[in-house]
Amino acid sequence: MSNTRQKSSSKPARPALNEDTGLSVPSAHVDTFAREHLPPKESWPVMKGYSAGSLEYPAVLNAAVELLDRNVESGSGSTACVLTDSGVWSYQRLLEFANRFANLLVSQGLVPGERVLLRDTNTPMLAACWFAVLKAGGIAVTTMPQLRTQELAAMALKARIKYALCAREYSAELSKAQQTAPVLEKVILYDNLSGADVPALLTGHSAEFTNIATLQDDVALIAFSSGTTGEPKATMHFHRDLLAVCDTFSKHILKPQAQDIFCGSPPLAFTFGLGGLLLFPMRAGACTLLLPKVSAEGLLQAIERHRCTICFTAPTLYRSMFELAPRFNLASLKKCVSAGERLPLAVFEAWHKETGLRIIDGIGSTEMLHIFISAAGDDIRPGATGKPVPGYEARVVDEAGRPLTANTVGRLVVRGPTGCRYLQAPEHQRKYVQDGWNMTGDLYRMDADGYFWYEGRTDDLIVSAGYKISAVEIEAALMGHPNVAECAVIGVPSEERGEIVKAFVVLQGEITASDQLRRELQDYVKSQIAPYKYPRAIEFVAELPHTSTGKLQRSRLREQERQKRSSSA
Repeated sequence: MSNTRQKSSSKPARPALNEDTGLSVPSAHVDTFAREHLPPKESWPVMKGYSAGSLEYPAVLNAAVELLDRNVESGSGSTACVLTDSGVWSYQRLLEFANRFANLLVSQGLVPGERVLLRDTNTPMLAACWFAVLKAGGIAVTTMPQLRTQELAAMALKARIKYALCAREYSAELSKAQQTAPVLEKVILYDNLSGADVPALLTGHSAEFTNIATLQDDVALIAFSSGTTGEPKATMHFHRDLLAVCDTFSKHILKPQAQDIFCGSPPLAFTFGLGGLLLFPMRAGACTLLLPKVSAEGLLQAIERHRCTICFTAPTLYRSMFELAPRFNLASLKKCVSAGERLPLAVFEAWHKETGLRIIDGIGSTEMLHIFISAAGDDIRPGATGKPVPGYEARVVDEAGRPLTANTVGRLVVRGPTGCRYLQAPEHQRKYVQDGWNMTGDLYRMDADGYFWYEGRTDDLIVSAGYKISAVEIEAALMGHPNVAECAVIGVPSEERGEIVKAFVVLQGEITASDQLRRELQDYVKSQIAPYKYPRAIEFVAELPHTSTGKLQRSRLREQERQKRSSSA
């Protein structure tokens, strides 16, 4: 495959398909590890677009070229692309840095198809590194700086990662990881910039680069799922997938314009953040604000200072933000997106009351790359996640995979232009993909109008005295009480009832925990939903466990309960 730069007007011939894999042949990848370790084609989900217009892409496709180079070629080189609190990067500047990093990687021996680990907070340099890897035909494996030695080593071994680009301030854990993962041979450190100069690391490398002409079905990124235990699960996504999420959720639900300024909290290592803070804005020729560290107050300050128009964050941060919102000028804000965890109705209503904005809720997954059920504007039905995003099809099914009638709780399955392809994990692949559908692990019901309502995870269903009880329903009821700031509900073993409902509650402000308040909360839940569902045990806690991407970790609460029982046995 020639490494010629792609031209907008070129119409390359479509490569032949391998009948066994369904993949184009040949590939631009010289290192074929990723392609060879895709699951067998028969275990893939059905992957096509549903009701989204054309999602056809050229056979030769490099997503970095389409998202970055094309903006410069179209005359937007001087347009603001990435904002920080210390300056502005234009599309041209980001392109030049990406090209320099790409040349640096090639000079170190990188060949197309090799994996490159990226480690940093959300910075323009990380964005440049991400684009550089794709431009050079590599596969980006972006990691969060909170990860420690053991986790980094496991990723390097799983994906056989030889190269890493790492911000110097986060290099200590990576250096330790090299000792247990010797496959990680070449770690390149960089410093994040505060000025306009090109760092010494890049000065000897050209600001022009001959892009690798990857194919649309060459692997572009490997994303490790958050909150996993044991051996990490890694999902593989193609160059075409990166454009498909832009041309489904972003195009049809978010509908950004070139004048928009995106902001938010999710890290670029989290596919929710990658889409919301890099792919979507650049597909629209818009601008994105990258913040290394984000708090509720800091994000509100940033929205006011930079006049941001679109915000991506998790429900926990919206909950913290609406109490502080009156102190800030949020007039520029037009759209707010929530994902990564269930959006409580109480948070939706409080945010709408304070800002006048209806939060765009959505469900996505690392396996699907981004959001596949959502709704915006007048199509929002408060409390519901939404409808399938154009391009996707979703159902609620029983244990045998049969579609259920309206308002019956069952398992959510979905299919569309993106889908699950685990790296070297055949058992996980068979579990996640069944009969061509992606089995998300979520419990939902679909109403008569086609809206999907979240009822919890399949392992969040509590069976008590023969009743099936949704943890999410109880959490929603508790969140309606004015003294509750956050809560989580799990089932714990009971000799009498099989399981009982236990709630872990974080109280608002200076509210003091007491037995009287515990009874008050129990009675409140009984007044809101069927009394048999009330939490028979309530534990007041200072905080709840979350993943680094903001997801509530009920699994950790279950483990804590198991350890308590073991120690008392």
